[in-house]
Amino acid sequence: MNDSISPIRDASSANPWRFCVAPMLDWTDRHYRFLARQLSEHARLYTEMVTTGALLHGDVERHLRFDEAEHPVALQLGGSDPRALAEAARIGADWGYDEINLNVGCPSDRVQNGAFGACLMAEPALVAECIAAMRETVDVPVTVKSRIGIDHQETYEEFREFVDIVADRGGAEVFIVHSRKAWLKGLSPKQNRDIPPLRPEFASRLKRERPDLTVVLNGGLTTVESMRAALGEVDGVMVGRAAYQNVGLLAEIDAALFGDTTPVDRLAALRAYRDYVAAEVERGTRLPTLVKPILTLFQGRPGARAYRRHLSEQAPKRPDDPRVIDEAIDQLG
Repeated sequence: MNDSISPIRDASSANPWRFCVAPMLDWTDRHYRFLARQLSEHARLYTEMVTTGALLHGDVERHLRFDEAEHPVALQLGGSDPRALAEAARIGADWGYDEINLNVGCPSDRVQNGAFGACLMAEPALVAECIAAMRETVDVPVTVKSRIGIDHQETYEEFREFVDIVADRGGAEVFIVHSRKAWLKGLSPKQNRDIPPLRPEFASRLKRERPDLTVVLNGGLTTVESMRAALGEVDGVMVGRAAYQNVGLLAEIDAALFGDTTPVDRLAALRAYRDYVAAEVERGTRLPTLVKPILTLFQGRPGARAYRRHLSEQAPKRPDDPRVIDEAIDQLG
């Protein structure tokens, strides 16, 4: 890939999907997203996957509540019934989400048992019907996050056929492409994150052949350099594990990919998050949940180990005391 691309100079003209943080179960909750927004003004943030059943028959507020600071923020839905997805999309749009994304990539047994997620790669006509139903219901963008194939689907031509059907019949215009296929039988979800080889060339070829579509590459992007290289061939990049294994990486994004000249102060971001934590504790949220996103914020910096140890040890002991964060800050060199 071309690694000579320069950051854009006018962030207001950037493709809205230029940099995205992937939807990740047990990670991209509203607390993580609030922190992420303190570190990057331009990142597009995604919720954990929410099933249609959880919205239509469960606690909507628990699943959808978010802070206004998070915008732009997208709701990822899991489901395969067009009418249920349309209604769930309407609820999400009414709550103020900027995008509705359909999960066509998760390989977990629970998702397979519900006949959605990655297994929908085998049913492009149904995916198209789902996308069309959602697009008819909401005014915000409806997007697709897919794999490049499942099980014995090996070729680019099979992947391209899936995209063509979903785009041409369903009206999808934005495809977030996780560049590994998924083995639905024989590999665990964890193994599916590493064992099937990455094939980023599927996304770049798709962009060349379907320039009318917005193509976002997901998978294997762990450094700013790899993201900048990918942006020479696709419209956007989406980062998953790297965005929580080293959440401080997000502090580099606005300068490297959007041309912002003001450096992000991680300590200032943490102090803003600390105020958020204090308000959440008052609402009854426990500190261990709230410190989880900030554990890797200073990874590789002086005092980071002592900082992380203090948070890990003290938050469970004092679950309603935000001063634990102040004390952790004091551990930084």
